[in-house]
Amino acid sequence: MKFQTRWMTAMAIGAGFVMISACGQDDGASPDKNAAADAMEVNGLMKPAAFASIENEEERAGALFNEMAKVMLHPRCANCHPKSGGPTQGDAMVPHEPPVVRGAGGIGATGMECFTCHGSENVEFATMEGSIPGAEPWFLPPVAMGWAGSSPAELCAQLNDPSKTGGRSLEDLIEHNGGDHLVNWAWNPGEGRTPAPGDQETLGALTAAWVEAGGHCPA
Repeated sequence: MKFQTRWMTAMAIGAGFVMISACGQDDGASPDKNAAADAMEVNGLMKPAAFASIENEEERAGALFNEMAKVMLHPRCANCHPKSGGPTQGDAMVPHEPPVVRGAGGIGATGMECFTCHGSENVEFATMEGSIPGAEPWFLPPVAMGWAGSSPAELCAQLNDPSKTGGRSLEDLIEHNGGDHLVNWAWNPGEGRTPAPGDQETLGALTAAWVEAGGHCPA
């Protein structure tokens, strides 16, 4: 009887050891590999560290800008940067509905200004899926700052021309991309819209690294 009790106790302790050991087993993903991936990428957008091994400065700047362009040419940004006419909307970048025009100061036509429908924050529809986007203030940039449909190289050349950036220098662009509230909306677009890749912090860091590398454009 005593032997049986001791045997059962030993088995229970052994089973507990196996369970504890199993909890500590690798789930198939190396922590080091996960940490390395996290260090290089955020939600589909590579961090500047991913390009540090490119020794040639012009090549590194071009690669950094191509990564920035994943955000700036994404529908969340490009919809509000048309080269002509009014804004577009949705991931398919279809014409704005109802039809609107840029108007003076980019706020729309008199009596149908942007703020007629767009408030200081996103508003979900009450009876259907989707939402009305919003941020304060909501408006279109000047025509000179339109780039929807451009290639990364064309957009890069545009940003290097202060006459097409509202007088911003490349250093000013670091603060704009990394801190402006309308840029930030691209990652908080409301129900029914796909956020831009990455996050604003990563875009700002890419912009800073690109400027530091000379602001050169991709080929």
